[in-house]
Amino acid sequence: MTTSALEAKASFSLRAHNPDVLTCIANLSNDEVFTPPALANQMLDMVARAWADSHDGGQIWNNADVKFLDPFTKSGVFLREIVSRLIDGLAHQIPDLQERVDHILTKQVYGIGITQLTALLARRSVYCSKDATGEYSVAKSFDRDWGNIWFERTQHTWAGEKCSYCGASKAGYGRGDEFETHAYAFVHTTNPRKLLAKVFGADMQFDVIIGNPPYQLADGGGTGSSARPIYQLFIQQAQLLEPRLLSMVVKANWYTGGKGLDGFRASMLGDRHLRRLVDFPDSRQAFEGVDIAGGVCFFLWDRDNPGDCVVETRIGGETITATRRLDEHPVFVRDNRALEIVEKVSAPGAAAFSRRVSARNPFTIDARHERDKEGELYLYASGADGRVDRSYVARGHSLIDSWKVLVSKTSSEHAGQTDKQGRRRVLSRVEVMPPGSVATGSYLVVGPFDSEKEASNAANYLRTRFARFLISAVLLTQNMTRASYDFVPDRDFTRAWSDIELYEQYGLTESEIVFIESQIKPIAVDAEDKDA
Repeated sequence: MTTSALEAKASFSLRAHNPDVLTCIANLSNDEVFTPPALANQMLDMVARAWADSHDGGQIWNNADVKFLDPFTKSGVFLREIVSRLIDGLAHQIPDLQERVDHILTKQVYGIGITQLTALLARRSVYCSKDATGEYSVAKSFDRDWGNIWFERTQHTWAGEKCSYCGASKAGYGRGDEFETHAYAFVHTTNPRKLLAKVFGADMQFDVIIGNPPYQLADGGGTGSSARPIYQLFIQQAQLLEPRLLSMVVKANWYTGGKGLDGFRASMLGDRHLRRLVDFPDSRQAFEGVDIAGGVCFFLWDRDNPGDCVVETRIGGETITATRRLDEHPVFVRDNRALEIVEKVSAPGAAAFSRRVSARNPFTIDARHERDKEGELYLYASGADGRVDRSYVARGHSLIDSWKVLVSKTSSEHAGQTDKQGRRRVLSRVEVMPPGSVATGSYLVVGPFDSEKEASNAANYLRTRFARFLISAVLLTQNMTRASYDFVPDRDFTRAWSDIELYEQYGLTESEIVFIESQIKPIAVDAEDKDA
């Protein structure tokens, strides 16, 4: 092969296409989203800056000893961009192009495919051939067709009806050989270091681990918000390998919610090695055309340099940056401007409004008996109200004959969407519930209250922009829980409250008031709000 031909291939002509072919591949699903080259390069730039900061300005791309791992490669974009940078950065140390390419591909860059298809795609992106030993491969020193991008079909380990490693349901993933198992090798082991040594033939110590892991698995209850997140498992496994630098792009629902993420969230927020967090409330700014509820983020974890975290929020064309501790609250407030208001409103030891809010499905009514025309109790239900017999109410009996307030369990719009003015309603239904009434699991209930007046004042308090802004500070998806009200201060509801009084009581500045009102739509007070 001529030098010019090699250069053309080593420069990765796939990327040189206009447009880059890796920007044109359709995503497999919202669970396995291909990373756009532009986003991959933002993450690599962040890694390079962190490396330079801890190596007296030294460039990571000029270092022939640094090892990189993408343990869940899909299109191969991270590995491809790393190789391209190293080819330029090592030109003086290893002048011969073929020698340089072989060194990088055999000694510095490693990947694990998540499926057979993506492993082949990644090899095509990195080696310019699905066979690393083939005629068209830019690598000339491999003795195995998969090079350093490995994939092997892995099986789930069933413990009853769930996988003991990832929690996948046997009903959904215990299927025939003609289907992918989605049992990702990197998280189906208690010893990832041993796995990598077995795969790559040596005890590997990676300096940089980077990539975009699968986000979730259906757990038998559907997809989306009812699916089981798994990206945290990849993060935890990568941390066990103790790389110098770790960066991943993941869903942002770990900030405040997500099934089984409470322990992970506490660990992340308390981890002083998490040094930069780049947040996209609208996922479409990171992944064009992909709308992921709650947005996405990428982060930098730095093994050797603990400290405060730089939080960078990208909203539209604006970037808001602040350096802060992440463990000041049990949940993460993504917007630095909102955090300032939360801090001003919060008082040590003060009661939160959440103490008045019920758990999910506060009455647990048997769905078979909803809307009984002869029922003793009035039933608030999504779509159409009805009646139900008291005997079919399983719990929440102390609330039945009290005054209370009904609030929807889901917000009136997708958490990332706004009206034409960029404002959100947040609560879709706020309504006073008289004694002798119950609600389906579509709602949360606030109370009990001693009188209709107190219930009405509480309902109007929730209609204030002030209260709904504080709810929105932790609301990433449509689903709401009692914890969504943790930042809303409790009040004395023997009297009414207005936004003006609340702004004044908490000493909010004019700019803070403008910010709140730019985010939250007004709702008429003393109105019984029906589902939007």
